[in-house]
Formats: sequence, structure tokens, C-alpha cells
Amino acid sequence: MSRFFAFALIFCLQLPIMAQPLKRVSPESVGMSSILLHNADVPIQASIDAGEIPGAVLAVVRHGKMAYIQAYGNRQVYPTKEPMTTETIFDMASCSKCMGTAMCVMKLIETGRMRLLDPVSRYISGFEDWQPKDGGEKTTIRIEDLLTHTSGLLPYANAAGLARKYGSPNPSGLKEYICTCRKDFEPKTGFQYSCINFITLQYIVEKITGQSLRDFARENIFGPLRMNHTDYLPCAPDANGVWKNTDEPAWASLMPGQDWRSIVAPTTKQEDGSVLRGMVHDPLARIMNGGISGNAGVFSNADDIAILCAALLNGGEWNGARVLSPLTVETMRTVPRSVSKFGRALGWDCFSPYASNNGDLFSDQTFSHTGFTGTSIVIDPVNDCAVILLVNAVHPEEGHSSMIRLRSVVSNAVAGAILVKG
Repeated sequence: MSRFFAFALIFCLQLPIMAQPLKRVSPESVGMSSILLHNADVPIQASIDAGEIPGAVLAVVRHGKMAYIQAYGNRQVYPTKEPMTTETIFDMASCSKCMGTAMCVMKLIETGRMRLLDPVSRYISGFEDWQPKDGGEKTTIRIEDLLTHTSGLLPYANAAGLARKYGSPNPSGLKEYICTCRKDFEPKTGFQYSCINFITLQYIVEKITGQSLRDFARENIFGPLRMNHTDYLPCAPDANGVWKNTDEPAWASLMPGQDWRSIVAPTTKQEDGSVLRGMVHDPLARIMNGGISGNAGVFSNADDIAILCAALLNGGEWNGARVLSPLTVETMRTVPRSVSKFGRALGWDCFSPYASNNGDLFSDQTFSHTGFTGTSIVIDPVNDCAVILLVNAVHPEEGHSSMIRLRSVVSNAVAGAILVKG
């Protein structure tokens, strides 16, 4: 009998770390139409049939429940075909900015370890603020400017060139480059979407916490929410220059005896004929930051992202785990008054030119983000609804498809299926 109770105790202690996906319910039970939701299937399938994308996963969250989840097509078409499943894990690309980096920054803000008006130079020694070409007075670049893409920092950098200069991976070299790189305009006077902004935020998070972005996000966001299929995947070249993962992801322990890569959607075919699978697609994130990066690097699946969306729609708490306070979430999804004309919130997009994935029907409080690989998250707090569209559109090659229209029409179809507002 004592052995039974010991086993029961161990089992109960393990419960907090076990994944608990959102409850799957009928669309009708959350005020939506199952018939109208199928309108979203049509453009996705048409894009697959046209050879524009290999496959997709669509998930719809409403009132804290999974109202719709569907897999389409294949997650791999080269070198062999593999069918898409709703459990497939995707390279989230720039959705990492909102899912990982911004969440970590807001956590530090609400715990008093950082503020939006703090200068970047407070945390990164040698960081140069904006200065006019005539050598006039400098203008401070602040945390808020990085989050809203109004800092003036460059959009991107040549990863191959940086690798030749500093070696690879080399986050310190990339940080050195960022400190002195050109600033294109005075902070808050313009908008320029920039991966450099969020890599800078990564280095600030790591400076304050003494942890890697991966570890801090796991400890404060992904772990408490039991997002056990969400992680950054470190990588580096071996002695022969072949890129390999240097650590296993969180979900590897959930797949004993199996290859953890088997449920990851591959991205782009490389020159040697291999495809990236479990190594981040973004060159700066992979080549310079070794897979853990502020601009890209998060891998996740529909169920885990649905949990994050449910938490944000519920004031930062889900299933007894609070990761942000209600006021922090509200601030995070609000465009600061100082840059209101540009439409970017703190790590999220509200109404900038990049926000067409919101569609035409969701409320004006909707916030969202997209990723280059084909990922998209749209969250409407007024209608308590989120749309998660996951596509590995860069597989097997880049440049063969634009996701802009597809994301928008899918959002419209989901919004059109809401029959009971609020």
C-alpha cells in the first residue's frame, strides 16, 4: 500500500509539468459557426493545390477554448512527403519577437528591473545613440523605441559578412556591430521594422538576468504555461563545418526513443541538398546567435501558441499560472502615444502597414504578428478570439509564395464565423 501512495505522490508532483492543451469544443459552444469556419479551409487548400505552400495548421481560440484546429497538406515535400499534423512544430521566425523577447521584456518591466524609458546604453556598454550627420546633439534610443521599431536601427545585417569578421556563432561580435552600426533616423520620428531592434533587446534581457534568453523565457513564460513543445534550439557548426543542434528541445523528453525532429516542419533546402529541420531559418539567429536570438529562434506548435493566446486574452494568466499582470498585458498591446501614428505596440503590431494579417473584420483593438517562414498570430481581445495560422511557406525553397493575402482572407473567414459578439 505504501508503494501505491508513493507512486501516486510522484504522479501528482509531475502533473504541473505535463502539457495541458486547451479544451477542444464545438464552435457553436463558443458562439461560432462550424459551417462558416470551413470557409477558412478553402483558401488554404487552394494555396496548397496551387503549389504555393506545402501545408498548414489553423487553430482558432475563443473564450479560452480551442474552437477549431485543422491540419492541411504536407509538412514536408522534399526529399520525401510527410503529412501535416496538428502536432507539427514550426519555426516561428519573427513571431519569436512577440512570443519570446517581448514577453520577457514586459516581465522585467513589471518586476521593476527595467522601464520603457531606460536608455539602451544603460545596459549595453559602447552603444551609440542617434546623432545628426552634422555632429549635433544626440538623441537617446530607449527600450520603447526598440519594441515599437521606431529606434532608427538598421533593419538587418549581413550574417555571412559578420561571420567572416567575428567567427560563427558569435553573439558578442554581433553586439559589437550593433553598438556602432548606422542609425537611419532620429528615434520616434520614423518606423522601420528591424530584427536588430529585438536582438538588442535580447542582449539587454540577458544582461539584466544573467541568463540566456532561452532559459529566462522557459523559466518565466513557457514553463509556467506548460508550453512543453515550445523552445529555442541552439546550434553550431561542427569541426567539418556542418551545422548541428547542440542541445535537445523541451519536447525531446516527451518522445523517448524517437527523433525529436520528426515532428518539426522543415524549412529551406540548403546548397548541399539537406533541409533545415530544427535549426532556425533566420541567418542572423542561426549563424551569429547560434539559435537563441531575440528576432527569431522560437519553435512551437498550435496547441502551445493557443495557450499563450488564451493567457493574453485572460489578462496574463492561464490555468492557474500567471506570467504577466493584466495591466502589463494591456500596456503591451497598446500603441504608445508618442509613436501612435506608426501603429506598433510593444512587441506586437496593431495597425502598421505590416498588419494586414488582421483582416478586415476583427475589432480595432486587434494585435498580431507574422513570421517570415509563414507563421501568423492574430488576437482580438474585444471578441475574445485568436487566429493561429502556421505554414512552412519557405519549404522547400524561398520566394515561391506570398502569405500576405492568405493570412488576411483566413482572418476574415474566422471573424465571419463569429455569430455571438464579445
